[in-house]
Amino acid sequence: MTDVLNPVQIEQSIRDVSNRMSKGVTVCSERYGLFLEAEHAHDLAFARAYMAHEGAAHEKKYAATLATAGERAARDAADVAYRHADRTARALDAELRAWQSIGASVRSMYSVAGRGEGA
Repeated sequence: MTDVLNPVQIEQSIRDVSNRMSKGVTVCSERYGLFLEAEHAHDLAFARAYMAHEGAAHEKKYAATLATAGERAARDAADVAYRHADRTARALDAELRAWQSIGASVRSMYSVAGRGEGA
């Protein structure tokens, strides 16, 4: 970035990131809730398929795995969505810290501006 930033721009950027983080909490919670629902649906479907299959235990397991491929795919998609939201939230946290650091540097620069001149 080659732009010279002033304190007002930095504060606006910090406020923007903070607002995005607030919205991200809701997104993460919703995505995690959907993941838990999908995981529960998969677990129930697997148990039903396992118990419904006649045969040895290892056959029951493989039959249940095959019978619940759709539920597993839905669970995995919900997991991917949640993890993406979580990584986005972490990235926003890092962005906020970066803006705070830039703000501290700019405040420091402004506090010493004009000192030492004419000495």
